Amino acid sequence: MTVARPLHATAVARWVPGAGWRGILIRGPSGAGKSDLALRLIGRGWRLVADDYVHVFASGTGLYVTAPETIRGRIEARGLGIIAGCVQGVVRLVLAVDLVESAPERLPDPETLGLAGRAVPLLRLNGFEASAVEKVAAAIAPL
Repeated sequence: MTVARPLHATAVARWVPGAGWRGILIRGPSGAGKSDLALRLIGRGWRLVADDYVHVFASGTGLYVTAPETIRGRIEARGLGIIAGCVQGVVRLVLAVDLVESAPERLPDPETLGLAGRAVPLLRLNGFEASAVEKVAAAIAPL
């Protein structure tokens, strides 16, 4: 098992029939909308893995994400404070999302992000767009 240092990111997971829990990692600078996008995904039935910091590690051929114990089960709702979230433990990481301010390319070339010695598909999007939730769901649908 290869363990990476904690990353400044948020992670959420969704149940995928036939595949189990699948997680996404949401990255971006402070105020970019990581927690906001996570809260909207949670509102659609996803579960919180970790907010603000995550542990990513490789095991076998997979890449996994989990919450540091000190922040497990909590997410920041800007303007409201820290609230409890329905938590999913360790999940397989299948997608990284980088939040960008500008409009992403219409038809981008596939990208990957290297974490803990493994590569995971990378999606760039504006997390505040109304369609961001649907774009993330579509990005993991074929997996």
